[in-house]
Amino acid sequence: MKIEVLGTGCMKCKRLAKNVDVAVAELGISAEVEKVEDITAIMDRGVMLTPALMVDGELKVSGRVADVKEIKEILQGAN
Repeated sequence: MKIEVLGTGCMKCKRLAKNVDVAVAELGISAEVEKVEDITAIMDRGVMLTPALMVDGELKVSGRVADVKEIKEILQGAN
């Protein structure tokens, strides 16, 4: 599973990345987590609002910080 956290490095982006790390650890799953901070790379993915969360290339959350519970639900649905 590939998880991408998209954001330019703002506090909300960092909080989303931290929530993703906690969710992955609590679920005990194997996942590649990548932080994408390049604005061109973010726009190439069709994301206009950050922070954003993509799982296996599919946009799951955009423009807000998902909490750990929501991320766990998303990741469990992606399995």
